[in-house]
Amino acid sequence: MSSSEKRESEDSFAAMFEREASSMGTRKRGGAPRVGAKVDGVVVQVGRDSVFVELDGKRQAFFDAAELRAPDGTISVKEGDRVSAQVVEVDDQKGIIRLGRSMGKPGSLAALEQARASSLGVEGKVSGVNKGGLDVEIGGMRAFCPMSQIDVRRVEDADAKALIGQLLRFVVTDIRDGGKNIVVSRRAFLQQESSEAAARALVDIVPGAVLSGTVSSVRDFGAFVDLGGIEGLIPRSEIAHDRSVAIEDALKPGDTVEVSVREVKDVEPARPGGVTKKITLSLKALTADPWAELALVEGRVAQGTVTRETEFGLFVRLGPGVEGLVHVSELGRGAKPGEGQEIRVVVKKIDRTTRKISLVPAPDDAQVGGVVATGTVKVGAIVSGAVERIEQYGIFVQIDGTKGKAGRGLVPVAEIGVPRGTDLRKSFPEGTKVTAKVLETGDGRLRLSIKGALADQERGDYEAARGKAAVPASLGTFADLLSSAKRQKK
Repeated sequence: MSSSEKRESEDSFAAMFEREASSMGTRKRGGAPRVGAKVDGVVVQVGRDSVFVELDGKRQAFFDAAELRAPDGTISVKEGDRVSAQVVEVDDQKGIIRLGRSMGKPGSLAALEQARASSLGVEGKVSGVNKGGLDVEIGGMRAFCPMSQIDVRRVEDADAKALIGQLLRFVVTDIRDGGKNIVVSRRAFLQQESSEAAARALVDIVPGAVLSGTVSSVRDFGAFVDLGGIEGLIPRSEIAHDRSVAIEDALKPGDTVEVSVREVKDVEPARPGGVTKKITLSLKALTADPWAELALVEGRVAQGTVTRETEFGLFVRLGPGVEGLVHVSELGRGAKPGEGQEIRVVVKKIDRTTRKISLVPAPDDAQVGGVVATGTVKVGAIVSGAVERIEQYGIFVQIDGTKGKAGRGLVPVAEIGVPRGTDLRKSFPEGTKVTAKVLETGDGRLRLSIKGALADQERGDYEAARGKAAVPASLGTFADLLSSAKRQKK
């Protein structure tokens, strides 16, 4: 194209915008939308070079396919999708309405004024970088894009220089001094595109939907995923069934992931024009549930690993995604296994509804996979054990061969058998071996008596001595027996 032809084309393009500037958004004869008007429609056909949209049931418009191509070259819409756009060209004689995200390369100040008034994007070539931002050439006119308006994220000097020579799209934000001072914003254009993409994406983002997205950032509390113009959050608890898996090990920025939509909730935007939807996503919902095939049963001995210690006990990992709790009341005052250490435990109780498992330390002789019978301590039994804790109201004794609360019993002061005022800490320091009688059993209600055990022992010794005294040392000779019988007869 010669320079004169190019100038004529630019003049006609500018004239068109000037003609439409005074009545933007109104209708022409026949109901055709004006240049700059915002319209909504439904995609009815996707071709190689054009995408056709039905506007009102009677009129059709089209996009150049390049307007809707994603970075990978595919067209980002399909038949049946609703789209929003702006009218960038109207030819009443041919019945052509062209839509776009931007107005292309305007060739006059009037065209730029129209683009600014309608918030329509314009194409410009980055010609240089200065201290404050980018120099941009738009239709032969020089414009300036401040550094803060280059992108939605902070741009460093090196990144800005890499844009030199690139053809980008901007929104015109200010025109002063007859066009000598033109300010544009690429950030505003990107936000506009993002908002439109988010509106399209929200159609498919419903609870239960399975979508593909890209991890945009990873935080301590979860990971953000870009679903195509709008972000959702995978909370830490929804990363994996196994809570010991670290977020940063499971996900990295840039990863493509498949997620399930857990919840879509309306929220107040943090700033005008901000996001008004809170989208909660889940990775673990798409993986096998370890509880579905959990083979543990109550009483079974299992090997686990301590994952964390809290004020109310130890959490023990029994398998991927399955944890149980050894309550602090089941732990003695001695050394406890630390995080990462292995421990043998007995499954005390399983609640599959709440997914909670209560554990107790396994006896020393218990084998993994075996079953430990509960309630083996009977009322009246004489047991031995070691003093574990001393209180004003008595002493606690851990019965030999047991671990945890089930084998730890209280010997009340009245059942110790010592004079009132005795210093129990001196008489029964921790670790002292004692023998006691079982007075009461039950979950957390094991009561013992040292005095009762002593009484039973004394009674047994007395009965044994009495039995020996009642039996004669010798029966004597047959003659002695016969003589005795005769005396009794007389």
